[in-house]
Amino acid sequence: MSIEETLQLLQTFKITPNELLGQNFMVEPTFYPQLVKYAELSSSDVVLDAGAGFGFLAKFLAVKCHGVIAVEKDPQIAFVLRQQTNSFDNVIVVEDDVLTAKLPVFNKVIAAPPYYLSSKLVLFLLEHNIDCVVLVVQKEFANRLIADVGSENYSWLTVILHQKAQVELLDLVPKDMFYPQPAIDSIIIRIKPWQTPKFVVKNRLFFEQMVKWLFTERNKKLSNALEPFVKNTLKMNKQDFKKIIKNFSYYNLRPREITPEDFGALANVFTN
Repeated sequence: MSIEETLQLLQTFKITPNELLGQNFMVEPTFYPQLVKYAELSSSDVVLDAGAGFGFLAKFLAVKCHGVIAVEKDPQIAFVLRQQTNSFDNVIVVEDDVLTAKLPVFNKVIAAPPYYLSSKLVLFLLEHNIDCVVLVVQKEFANRLIADVGSENYSWLTVILHQKAQVELLDLVPKDMFYPQPAIDSIIIRIKPWQTPKFVVKNRLFFEQMVKWLFTERNKKLSNALEPFVKNTLKMNKQDFKKIIKNFSYYNLRPREITPEDFGALANVFTN
């Protein structure tokens, strides 16, 4: 694969990359062996390639594992993807949104997905029973995944992901490795689910909704930020809320100053 091949396919099939769909095609195959190495890919693995594009990565993976599920939402590009991979018996092309598609079972993920999809995709993948996720994502997004408590990049995604998985930032992928060239550099990340979660969450839906809400009020005091959410979600009166929140030593801190473990403890008390 090269930029010349990508440009040729775009011209042949009269495709214009869609900026809204985050269509920045990776045009540097020298990174493919690194992706395989980081995923510890074996001949028994079935790999999901989310946002498979023209199938260059899917073809590379197909000769190294048991099967590849190549998902592409754009009908024009999916048409080319089928043509590019039709000689591989172990590549299944799915033309659909990866978040809603009915997918065959897979145990690993190797992909350079559209950037707009990154946060939803990461959370979606961790709902599956998978061994490892290796993605090429924007550096800005990757920094949110591993941000320190209190930092500018610390977010609801940091908290939720910390409970579920380990995240490693690996090799930098410069922006000139893509066509069209994105605004910022990318990076390879590896996500591995914890064998045992970092902390127990009794009600996952409440925990995730609470964390997301609190980060919309990240600079308010926790007690002030949390009260309307609890009153609306749990129909709890003000007196009962005050009685519970004052048991937490950090109730006067801001959400951006609270550790993931403390978010978990907070959610568990309110869902007892």
